[in-house]
Amino acid sequence: MILQQIDTNILELEKKSEIELKEIYDKIDRICMINSSRILSAFIENKVSYSDFADINGYGNYDPGRDKLEKIFAKVLGMEDALVRPQIMSGTNALFLTFSSLLKHGDTFISLTGTPYDSLQEMIGLVGNSTQSLKANGVKYEQIDLIDNNFDTKKIVERLKRKDVKLVEIQRSRGYSSRKSLTLSKIEALIKEIRKVNNDVIIMVDNCYGELVEEREVGDVGADICVGSLMKNLGGGIASTGGYVAGKENLIHMVAERLTAPGIGKELGANFNQNNAFFKGLFMAPNAVKGALKTAIFSSYMLEKLGFDNVSPRFDEERTDIIQTVELKTKENLVKFTQGIQESSPIDSFVHVLPAPMPGYPFDEVMAAGSFTQGSTIELSADAPVIPPYTLYMQGGLSFEYGKLGIMLALSKITK
Repeated sequence: MILQQIDTNILELEKKSEIELKEIYDKIDRICMINSSRILSAFIENKVSYSDFADINGYGNYDPGRDKLEKIFAKVLGMEDALVRPQIMSGTNALFLTFSSLLKHGDTFISLTGTPYDSLQEMIGLVGNSTQSLKANGVKYEQIDLIDNNFDTKKIVERLKRKDVKLVEIQRSRGYSSRKSLTLSKIEALIKEIRKVNNDVIIMVDNCYGELVEEREVGDVGADICVGSLMKNLGGGIASTGGYVAGKENLIHMVAERLTAPGIGKELGANFNQNNAFFKGLFMAPNAVKGALKTAIFSSYMLEKLGFDNVSPRFDEERTDIIQTVELKTKENLVKFTQGIQESSPIDSFVHVLPAPMPGYPFDEVMAAGSFTQGSTIELSADAPVIPPYTLYMQGGLSFEYGKLGIMLALSKITK
């Protein structure tokens, strides 16, 4: 049994954590209740029926289940409309679909959170030589860096006063960087300042890893459009593929026409028998996010108590996504910890994790990803470049119990 493989000192510290973290866990439970109420109300309001799970093939004409699902996603995210499709393969795919729908030759877009993560850099055209990048197709790119984990509001406002920018993009989560994730209150404050000087610029949010972590969503704080993956929070660990774009109705119409064809828009798109999984995944998402958040908080607490001070967020910090980082100090710790996560996974637990090259990354990587859905980051996973300071990025945990077992086994590996 996994419990028998866990160091007794780790088990004792786990017992103490239940007492010290109770108030924080209670807050997470409350947020889960609020978001569950929001989702259940949307299901009831839209009269979801068993018949909405029907497999629609071919062109995908007349799928009332798909239409209801998209209304529910829009409602949950505080938006007017949504596009939720298995044809959207990932968060990166959702981002490129949206950028290429809304930005045309000669338009300017600005990243308000500094340099984007690796896959977006090639998408924009900052690296590589793709003929399909935004820059290759005449879109102008600028960025405004964060200052001490906050927006450079003054610089942003001054730039947008010129009213020659089509779209600004905010990456809510830290992704794989050292900066902190941006709370909805910070995003809301920035949007209010932008709207004082510019009502026309499209405000887009990369919402990956952040859905259902707070009591509100990005649509509630004034964003025009947002994107995400169903293999993260809103898939609830049940959706096996898919992504979404949610926002103002006119913007979603443009994105839908890019996905299908002008004049067709949202009217076509077979569901590949995914409706049931998409509905059920969204229904279970608040609980999955709760499990992931508690797992992250528990990880942070345990690591801090064991002397690993460079954890982010700290266990008692405000959170706006499910990502947890820790500097593990040595290559040995990094590899052993990642091996412990893999060995406690329900899938591929027998795989022995070792540093190895990975396409698109300049350094050897270690990765633990024993998930039911390939690449699912709402399930417990961890990865890192094998370079000092040996920072590991963790996320997910479909239930707190499973997440806790994985973390304790991993900790046992580095404390022996």
